[in-house]
Amino acid sequence: MTERAHAEGHADKDAGEHADGHAGVWSGSWVAERLGVGLTGDEALTGLLGLALRRNPKRAHLLVSNVLGKHVPQSPAVVYGHGVALGRRVRDLLGAEETARAVVLGYAETATGLGHSVADGLGPAPYLHSTRRPVAHVPRAGGFEESHSHATSHLLLPEDPALLAGDGPLVLVDDEFSTGNTVLNTVRALHERYPRKRYVVVALVDMRSPADAGRLDDFAREIGARVDLVTTASGTVRLPPGVLEKGQELVARHEATATEPTGPAPAAPPAGSVERVRLRWPHDVPDGGRHGFTAAHRARLEAALPAMAARIAEALPAGARRVLVLGFEELMYAPLRLAHALEQTVGADVDVRYSTTTRSPVLAVDDPGYAIRTRLVFPAHDDPADGPGERYAYNVAGGGFDAVVAVVDSAADTPALHAPDGLPARLAAHVPHVLLAVVPSYVPRPPHATERPSMLPEPLRGPDFSSYAPDEVGWLLQDLSDVTLEAPTEEREEAIQSGGAHYAESLPVEYQPSEQYQDLFHAALETSAARLARAVGAVTEIVLAERSPRPVLVSLARAGTPVGVLMRRWAQFRHGLDLPHYAVSIVRGRGIDANALRWLADHHDPADVVFVDGWTGKGAITRELAAALRAFEATDGITGFDPEIAVLADPGSCVRTYGTRDDFLIPSACLNSTVSGLISRTVLRADLVGPHDFHGAKFYRELAAVDLSPDFLDAVSARFPDVTDTVDAQAKDLLSADRTPTWEGWAAVERISEEYGIHDVNLVKPGVGETTRVMLRRVPWKVLARTGAGADLDHVRLLAEQRGVPVEEVADLPYTCVGLIHPQYTRGATGADGKAVTL
Repeated sequence: MTERAHAEGHADKDAGEHADGHAGVWSGSWVAERLGVGLTGDEALTGLLGLALRRNPKRAHLLVSNVLGKHVPQSPAVVYGHGVALGRRVRDLLGAEETARAVVLGYAETATGLGHSVADGLGPAPYLHSTRRPVAHVPRAGGFEESHSHATSHLLLPEDPALLAGDGPLVLVDDEFSTGNTVLNTVRALHERYPRKRYVVVALVDMRSPADAGRLDDFAREIGARVDLVTTASGTVRLPPGVLEKGQELVARHEATATEPTGPAPAAPPAGSVERVRLRWPHDVPDGGRHGFTAAHRARLEAALPAMAARIAEALPAGARRVLVLGFEELMYAPLRLAHALEQTVGADVDVRYSTTTRSPVLAVDDPGYAIRTRLVFPAHDDPADGPGERYAYNVAGGGFDAVVAVVDSAADTPALHAPDGLPARLAAHVPHVLLAVVPSYVPRPPHATERPSMLPEPLRGPDFSSYAPDEVGWLLQDLSDVTLEAPTEEREEAIQSGGAHYAESLPVEYQPSEQYQDLFHAALETSAARLARAVGAVTEIVLAERSPRPVLVSLARAGTPVGVLMRRWAQFRHGLDLPHYAVSIVRGRGIDANALRWLADHHDPADVVFVDGWTGKGAITRELAAALRAFEATDGITGFDPEIAVLADPGSCVRTYGTRDDFLIPSACLNSTVSGLISRTVLRADLVGPHDFHGAKFYRELAAVDLSPDFLDAVSARFPDVTDTVDAQAKDLLSADRTPTWEGWAAVERISEEYGIHDVNLVKPGVGETTRVMLRRVPWKVLARTGAGADLDHVRLLAEQRGVPVEEVADLPYTCVGLIHPQYTRGATGADGKAVTL
């Protein structure tokens, strides 16, 4: 049986404000007068809907919703509110027990945001929407046809196949319920595979004809399930005989005289500016429901929205009073939530509107009684599976917007988007300021080996990228030198600890050492150069003896890179070997750069690759590399990479291949880029690094005058002749010793984390090198120093004095020192002078 429910006839005050903003003028009157098309039904209908003419041979008219946020810019609160209200009504209809078992399915492209909003109204329900964007390695869980559409085929591509396999209620959401064919096609296809007892059909408007009204009841009896219908308003469309032919004639007549872009525009529109705004979208939240969106995803998105909206608000031009957030085809929900959060952030002083681009070809007529006043045309920019074609933005030109925030996913951030006729350029011809925000496209991890990118670039080399000689190292990175990535230390720390950003999504401002600090560096280098040379020689000899006679050195950028260069120099000095050396990115929590691994596998035997780092702290990167290589084998089917890292110093007892386990000052840890070839720490952010790109980094060419990278390398390698005999003896002793990792450092970190009430091992940074990084890049709380530690800590004590950080001496500390990041950091946790304070 079926049960039908719809709201009492009333129009939201904003819903009654049509595309032209002319109160009292129905935006369907132009079509009604010329074609005899009319609406009958609830009083709310003319506030909810206008009319336009399709450029489509299958159907003449288009019902244009004033509250959907597709063709008509509308307040995001109104758009989101309508979807959530429908979801709450479904929740009340189903009851708590059935709601907890429900799954919501939305229709692409028009109802993806509406369906997601309905799912929000239900509360715990997972959400999936159909898509016209295939993903090669994601199996179809179903599909169906939308016969009247310009693009008919829909795919269902849930990451978790079990999403549609349950027997709880399935809630199907579309913007309008016209003939019922699309819903019947969907339910029939899914019911054959995943039969269930109850379906709920949700739409903003029910516009079925009397002839179609009974089909849902008949279908429900046929499949033996209950089908409920929940709508905001209902009515019918009156279509006179011959309306399709008359409509086509009318479209042809108007298009013959129209110019693009249709609608009011200045005779010589000024070219507006186009700038990017960095959202810092949470890395573990999908961009929408194409592959499924869970309650956990919803919670993480809610937490991140205020900060993202604040970044957009900060990027808006001064004095902006009317702003449009423009989504992109199926990407409707993310822009809607950003727009809604922006609306709440800026308050009543700024009129925020929301709409999206579309595939739907519609005639534009500049008349107050017509729903589509203007049309911007631009080429598709997401490499669609059905080939290139036109795309459209309606009612944007002439809309009086001071700024447009165009939101696209990273799959659509292509050269076509930025072409002279691309969307930003078309917008900039009509709007003074255009901001581009890119949301990372979520693609499920392939369950098996996938096709590898065929054209990865060659490594970057100096002097074009880094101050190292071109034969010293090849960087398997992309150059982001022209991108502003630096953020104040306090801002980064707050974002990282709040979960709003990952540390690899931005860079700290490069520390510029004082004259006193530089003197410390040079003194430390003079004192430790021979000790460093011995450790370099010993670890290189172990690699040559145990790993490969001609290893491929692969440094973990950037701390590992100077060590890799020195190991390469030792192999050349002592054995006449010219070893290949590369630097790759590895990011805690994200793994190693898989594209760099693919490049290495294409050019070298993975079994010859030796990963190199500067030192170990608690062993987090050691574990990260091992886990990443296991995942890479599973996805790409490439085996042979050894996760054992070779390090200069292993104070944490985390690896077998090392030069020493002493925790001493390695001068390259004292500075940042100026001792690492002028290269930044690596960056991994979805709007900058695509699925076939290497991770990124910056080359700080402007710091060339203070670069100490060659000085450091030359000072150490100059000691090679002096330490040869000592290295031979040290390597012999190490090769015969039991070097099994004890993970003593990790145990110490866990103990310190609990003893000091931190309860997060990621905020405990053991060893001289890691402590130095805390002082230079993070917000330090305190430094623990082993009682009696000497000159190795002079630079740490100086930095601590400069930043107002206490140094606490501790007996029986397994490291020379340990740096503690402020465990409850907000910007309020520092004093007015920027120095750290105690808890």
